[in-house]
Amino acid sequence: MFDQQLQELRREKWCLGGQGLRTIEDARAFIDSVGFCALYPQKPAVLAPTFVGAYIGGDDKLPTRQKAFADPRAREAKQLMVRLLREKAAYETLVFPDNNFLVSAAVFPYFYGLVGDRNPRLAPKADARSGYSPLAVDAFLIIQKRGPISKQHLQEQLGGDISEAALDRALDELWAKLRITRVDYKQDEGIFWDVLFRWSPQAVKEGMHVSVAEALTALVSKYIDCACAVSQEEVENFFSTLVGRARVRDAINALQAARELGFVHVGGKVMLQPAEARAPFKARARRTEPWSEENPPELRPGKPLVEHRPRRASRPSRPAPSRQDHSKE
Repeated sequence: MFDQQLQELRREKWCLGGQGLRTIEDARAFIDSVGFCALYPQKPAVLAPTFVGAYIGGDDKLPTRQKAFADPRAREAKQLMVRLLREKAAYETLVFPDNNFLVSAAVFPYFYGLVGDRNPRLAPKADARSGYSPLAVDAFLIIQKRGPISKQHLQEQLGGDISEAALDRALDELWAKLRITRVDYKQDEGIFWDVLFRWSPQAVKEGMHVSVAEALTALVSKYIDCACAVSQEEVENFFSTLVGRARVRDAINALQAARELGFVHVGGKVMLQPAEARAPFKARARRTEPWSEENPPELRPGKPLVEHRPRRASRPSRPAPSRQDHSKE
């Protein structure tokens, strides 16, 4: 496979061929196909599709998060993303800072099994082991009691002189462990937060029963399918923000042992690809019909055209003499 062929495969799968997403059905089909994507291009660059690129239908001069407010295409793409979140066709997670990361409904239970909290109903504890600050615990209790709630009302409920930056850090602590999630957005009130277990209990229950190893294996397999072909280093870089590289290598080895991954040479590099992407071997059918003008032989380089001649029948063997014949002699 050449580099250009791989890029064409990715452009087709990532909806970058000129036909952008316009309906909620198109957006649902896209997120189900790729499994997960970022809303805007990530810097430094990450090998993953973007929702705004699929909405526009190309990857030329895509708006970044800092310039999205001035680009009407970015606002329309975000509105379509909010519709996906309201329908629970996709879930928003915290993978990259300052960038929305969408996960399809089918993939989300595995994502929760990898990073989610195993006791979502219990209030988190503020200590160094859990990674929650006292402000994050107080915010969770208010969201659990009064959610869905906007960040502005949450700040009023917390009281005191809490800065917006401190509240954002507390919300990110809860969001990183999938304790809470953004469920709506209104122009006059901003983003609304709710407890994830209440917002989508079935998805959380499924994720609670998925082990970390099983979840990571499923996510690595989906990512390789999303990228069509990818090097092992790129797989490790993508998941390095979530788990250690050693665990990613273990997941790749498990998929290879189960024969769910194959190898392909792209531009002199050995890359991973889904096993079903490899063309199955087809045995050459043997020719049984004799040669004739209506049925010519197949042209093969270096092979003369020789008429097919049936083999000469072998001479029948003589039967062995019986004992009675020997007695007569």
